[in-house]
Amino acid sequence: MLARGGALITVAGVSVSVPASPPRAWAEVDLSALRHNLGVAREACGCHLMPVVKAGAYGHGLEEVARALEAEGIEFFGVANVGEARRIRHAGVKTRVYLLGATWAEERAEIVAQDWTPCLSSMEEALHFNELAADAGVRLKVHISVDTGMGRGGFVAAGLPALLPELDTLEHLVIEGLGSHLPSADEDREFTLKQFAVFEGVLGELGGVERFHWRHLSSSAGLLGYDNHACNLVRPGLLLYGVSPLPEFQDRLKTVMSLKSRITLVRTLPAGHGVSYGRDYITDRPTRVATIGIGYGDGYTRHLSNRGTEVWIHGQRCPLLGRVSMDQIMVDVSAVPEAAEGDEVELFGAYIPVAEIAKKAGTIPWEIFTGITPRVTRVYRG
Repeated sequence: MLARGGALITVAGVSVSVPASPPRAWAEVDLSALRHNLGVAREACGCHLMPVVKAGAYGHGLEEVARALEAEGIEFFGVANVGEARRIRHAGVKTRVYLLGATWAEERAEIVAQDWTPCLSSMEEALHFNELAADAGVRLKVHISVDTGMGRGGFVAAGLPALLPELDTLEHLVIEGLGSHLPSADEDREFTLKQFAVFEGVLGELGGVERFHWRHLSSSAGLLGYDNHACNLVRPGLLLYGVSPLPEFQDRLKTVMSLKSRITLVRTLPAGHGVSYGRDYITDRPTRVATIGIGYGDGYTRHLSNRGTEVWIHGQRCPLLGRVSMDQIMVDVSAVPEAAEGDEVELFGAYIPVAEIAKKAGTIPWEIFTGITPRVTRVYRG
């Protein structure tokens, strides 16, 4: 165990006979902020909740996030595949697991055996699950996925009502839910409203709210910005992790992850000196330069190079100089005379918003979060 900032962390693989060195880069994950953001989702829509914890809970740590949220009165955890479902169960989490996408034939026996809940996108899936459930002597709870415009999976909306009678003959399936997905709720309100209308129309043709115990359509943008009255379940993702896809709701959320590192070296370089690979940046004056122990090998993307990116040191923004390398970056600390080896640096978090970093990198916060690599230690508090 290693004491750092008042907290204890475990450093795996370090001999007990050798002092453990602190991590060069780490991500602080505030679980109390995570629970707060879950409460914002619940208040915004008044629905039951399926937190989306795929991709390692958006890089925050699948097992830790699932354990933290299980006691908050949720109905499902949403995952991308059986590997993630397996990890949740191995973590001792008992909340129902919902598979958000189509499944391979080789995965389905395990899904039946573990009583995970799949969504059905095709008659082939439905028939196979029914056969496997019959062989196991069980009735498997499933949801029908309807494609209202995403184009990624689900029964095409116009053809689904004609297929329901056949689906209803599958005696070993319990069709308890109807779901869909919104591809552009944060970008195209008109199209999203049409999706809600299509979903509600299909729901009506299939028997209405009485026919399906669970009806769900909205991810974070959908539950924050739209009326979900036909649904009783929502799937918050990004907002749980402190970022609103709709800017007007950002001030209601709390930062969950802060990516941090330390200064490893401070030097003064003369005017005309190159910094980092390719010498994209040349000093135009004597410059106090701090080297920091993080790089694209940790998920601090190379696309942040030469984009006006800043980091936070001693209460000040400090500009990134030159290219991000695999393990290190350099920043200008001329305005921070107290900066010294070992000082903490925030790459994003409470002072440098991850949305700002994503914009400078030409990407989205989802990719920044999920790109933080395993060699970055996760430290949990709250």
